[in-house]
Formats: sequence, structure tokens, C-alpha cells
Amino acid sequence: MAERWTPDSWRKKPILQVPDYPDRAALAETEKQLATFPPLVFAGEARSLKKSLARVANGEAFLLQGGDCAESFAEHGANNIRDFFRVFLQMAVVLTFAGSSPVVKVGRIAGQFAKPRSSPTEKRGDVELPSYRGDIINGNDFTEEARRPDPRRQVEAYRQSAATLNLLRAFAQGGYANLASVHQWMLGFVKDSPQSRRYNELADRISEALGFMRACGLDLENAPELRATDIYTSHEALLLGFEQAMTRIDSTTGDWYCTSGHMVWIGDRTRQHDHAHVEYCRGIKNPLGLKCGPSLKADDLLRLIDILNPDNEPGRLTLICRDGSDKVADLLPALVRAVKREGKAVVWSCDPMHGNTITSASGYKTRPFDRILQEVKNFFAIHAAEGTYAGGVHLELTGQDVTECTGGARAITDEDLNDRYHTFCDPRLNAEQSIDLAFLLAELLKKERQVRARPLPAAAGL
Repeated sequence: MAERWTPDSWRKKPILQVPDYPDRAALAETEKQLATFPPLVFAGEARSLKKSLARVANGEAFLLQGGDCAESFAEHGANNIRDFFRVFLQMAVVLTFAGSSPVVKVGRIAGQFAKPRSSPTEKRGDVELPSYRGDIINGNDFTEEARRPDPRRQVEAYRQSAATLNLLRAFAQGGYANLASVHQWMLGFVKDSPQSRRYNELADRISEALGFMRACGLDLENAPELRATDIYTSHEALLLGFEQAMTRIDSTTGDWYCTSGHMVWIGDRTRQHDHAHVEYCRGIKNPLGLKCGPSLKADDLLRLIDILNPDNEPGRLTLICRDGSDKVADLLPALVRAVKREGKAVVWSCDPMHGNTITSASGYKTRPFDRILQEVKNFFAIHAAEGTYAGGVHLELTGQDVTECTGGARAITDEDLNDRYHTFCDPRLNAEQSIDLAFLLAELLKKERQVRARPLPAAAGL
């Protein structure tokens, strides 16, 4: 029998990856203040996302999840949000049209401020300071003042998330996402890229299809599916004091929901079954993600699935696999077979970013695009071989014209990284690389659907 869950029951459990706040009274006061703030998202929206993810779990849709490695207070602005949204729309339309698949769009946005770290401290020369853990906790500047955890940053993170959500909802429902504007989503710096021709050809085909439907007498102006879209938000539920403050009872069901984002996930470093992060997440009704890294064994995964999704509810749990292109073929099949054998209803998603991070010859942390592609291809091949569904991808990307991941259509080199390397944490795909990946995914999706649609051979003698 599981212990009774409450929004603060995680506080009785061991916990990893949390900052040591020097002013505990200020922390308590901040959390008390946050608990009075309006919710950022609503329980009904989280239920809608869960319903859509259930379709993904059943092989009827595809999950596109992506956004910044860690959101920044300094880079928050309407243009950056708009450019992310444009790239996300482009990727989704490529997957929907070229891959013939409905796409569930979930951004790493409006709450992705905290980052787990491999070491609690960072040393430069003779100076050792706390590691940068994301703007919701401390600052990136290597000074004692900046690196001191400050609870007041949580209020700023809340306000920035609210502003971001407000703009995303306006873009998604206010006409910007109208499919008739498919040509206008192209970012300026992408227009001359090798992928722009492929995208424009696809956009022309969509425009022709819309023209044909109009000619047939269909009123496209009153078709909400063509004029607007749904986009959901997600982040790693790392700073549990903040998440607890945003945990509210849904008045229509009496269930507890985390209202800081539609979906939250548990990181690979904090997925211990008897620790605080799993304890917190098991009690909220939001869709959950679970990062599955190379150290995760099949028995441990099944135990976590039973804790986080005891009712085996489709859409409740997304397994986000992050093994690395050189390990996924050896590690993932055993997990897939175990989950399939036990009849667990999950979404299988591929994070091809975190297992493929290297340090370049020029000293920058980067991710080679060919390794990212290879892990995605291996992920699809494994699920095809096991008779399961490759349900989604989880990407770190940006709409900015950055040079952080090597390779891609413009063949960014180690020497190019210095040009526009802007990330405070991990390297992100730029818009060109993101669209390039979307076309590859569309081809893999189309192939997967063709295989599944193939009729079974007739039995001998019948």
C-alpha cells in the first residue's frame, strides 16, 4: 500500500539536485507568496494534453517536444518567443503533411528555468563557486553574488512564464497559426538555407490543397483546425518548492494538478523511486515525462512505471530515452521488450540531444548533427523491430540563428561555433537544423506507417 500523498509529502524523502538556500526564511516567504498567485495553466488543458498523448501512445499521432535548454531572464522577449513558435510550426507542418501524422506540440518553454548539474560547484583557477543551476535559482556570472541561490528569482520566473504563455496563446489562437500563412513562417535567415527549397515546395502543396478545398465550396474561414492550433508547455520538475507552491486542487474533479506547466518530467539524475521527485510527481494528475538514460535497467523502469502510472492510463507517462547514438542499439531494446511484455501503456520518445554531447577541439560543448540523426534513426529502427511505436522526439532547439551544434545543412564546423554560441547551458539546434531534422522524421514516420498499414500475409492453406 502506497503512503498517502500530499503536495508536501516529498519533503520527507531524500532529494538530489536542489540548491542550498542561505536565507531559509526568505525561501519560505517566497514559496508562501507563490502559493497565492494565479495558476499558469489549467487542469482542463492538462487533461486535453493527456488525451492527445493517449493517441500518441496508441500510434495515432506523434509528439513534438522541444525548446530551450534553459530559459534566460536576459533573453526573454517577444521576438525570441515568436521565432521559436515559427520554427515549431514549421516542424509540425512538415511532420503533419509530409509524414501524414497528427502532431502534438509541447514546448520546453514558459517554465524551463532550472537545470540539474553534474557537480554542485564550479572551479576556475583557485576560485570555487556553486554551479549555475538556471535563472530561477542563481545567475550565470562567475561571482559569489551571482552564484548565491536567491529565492526571489522564483517570482521573476513565474512572471516571465506568465508573459510567455500569454503570447503563445495569442499566437496559437489569434490567427498567426493559420495554415494559410504557411509561407510566412519562414525565418529570414533560413530563406537562403538548403532546406528552404524543400519547405517552400511543401508550403506550395499545402496552399494548392487549401485552394482546392475552397473551390469545392468549403468555408475554410470557419474551420478552427486550419486557423488555430494547440501548443502546450512543459519543463523539468526540478525545484520542488516552486512546484508545490503551484500545485492546486481542480475544482471540477477534486484532483491535484501542477499548474506551472501542462506537462512536467523527471530528470535522469532524479528518478530514484524512493526519492522526492518521484514522490511529488506520482500524486499530480498532469501528463508526466520520465528521462531514461544509459544506467536505467528494465526492472527499475517497470517499478517507476507502476509508481507513476499505477492505473496504466494511456497518455499519462512519456518515456524520454536519452542513451546516445553509440549506445541506444544496445540499451533500448531490453527496455522496450520489458514494457511491451508487461502491457504498459506509454509514449516512447527519443531525446537525441543529451547522450550526444561532446567537447569540440575548439573547447566548446557541442552536439554533432550526424549523431543526433543517427540516434533518431536507431530509435525508429528499434521500435520497428520490436513491433512498438516510435511516438515522439524531445529536442533542445531555438529560433535564433545560433552556431552551437556542428553539422547540418550548412555544415557548421568546430571553427564556426565561436560565431554565435549563445547558450548558457547545453548546445541547441538552430532553425535550419531543426527543419532538417523534421524532414528526416517525416520520412521515418511515413515509412513506419506504410509498414503498419501493410496487410498481414494469409495463412497457408486458407
